[in-house]
Amino acid sequence: MALRTWLHRQLPHIWLSRGVVAWLLRPMAWLYEIALLVRTWLYQAGLKSRHRLPVRVIVVGNVVAGGAGKTPVTMALVQHLQKKGHTVGVISRGHGRLSRDTREVLPSDRPETDGDEPLLIRQKTGVPVWVGSSRVAAGQALLAAHTQVNTLVCDDGLQHWALARDIEVCVMDERGVGNGWLLPAGPLREKWPRTVDLLLHTGTSNLSGGFQAKRQLGDKAHDAQGRTIALSSLKISPVDAVAGLARPEAFFNMLRATGLELAHASALPDHDDFATWPTPPNQRPLLCTEKDAAKLWQRQPTAWAVPLVLTPEPAFWHALDALLAKTTPHS
Repeated sequence: MALRTWLHRQLPHIWLSRGVVAWLLRPMAWLYEIALLVRTWLYQAGLKSRHRLPVRVIVVGNVVAGGAGKTPVTMALVQHLQKKGHTVGVISRGHGRLSRDTREVLPSDRPETDGDEPLLIRQKTGVPVWVGSSRVAAGQALLAAHTQVNTLVCDDGLQHWALARDIEVCVMDERGVGNGWLLPAGPLREKWPRTVDLLLHTGTSNLSGGFQAKRQLGDKAHDAQGRTIALSSLKISPVDAVAGLARPEAFFNMLRATGLELAHASALPDHDDFATWPTPPNQRPLLCTEKDAAKLWQRQPTAWAVPLVLTPEPAFWHALDALLAKTTPHS
């Protein structure tokens, strides 16, 4: 646990430059690159197959390790597609879940069964959500159970090459591609640049091209009982915050940007289950992300979950609609 916490905190900083530690990790990155080349060749040679599902498939992902806002982008996409008349389903691997089967996510499920992000998507959008280590199997199961679905959104599947897709949306935050090296010497899951249909920036980076999205916190937070509170009303005294994210500091900085004073901020590894996190002994309000809420509420039902609102610029939606107009369900 100590090593995991150290890596969680230090690797994002190591990946920003080509320092001593990054150079020491380069041999491992070369091995990773060889594995990528072999995997790519297997698909190109037809020794590994790409499976085409009989509906439109939109994949949302990124090329760097760690969160860049993929799940908020997925939820924004679902809502936009619904407004345009599409019947939408979502598939995901379900990172952090204890189960290994292919299953439907239900609103009353627990995050350890489905994964925190798929459960959040299901609760916030109301569309069918299925999880599985194979996105193809998850998509097939979803379509068999919900025959009316004509568009699938795959949350975090850019490198899941077994699933054929019509549109790829790559999400980048302010880190860009970091030092530009592959894992573990750098943050890249695959080499960049690479061709994608849409590039969406959720922060300011030095990468050119693509579209911009505004990322901000909602005005109100809510607890396990559904009660709400305005964030502005919490400015009168210090609060505590906790986040089990790839980059928890981003959440803490957004809270501070609203004018809140954080007495204590607990940064936990991504998808942390809060099992070993000591509940604060004081009576200060405790703020968390919506992603963490379902897990935290099992121990701290009075914690306030703060929603993240992501708003892509209108040009992104126009470009997406133009791409959708060129696609049709497959037989």
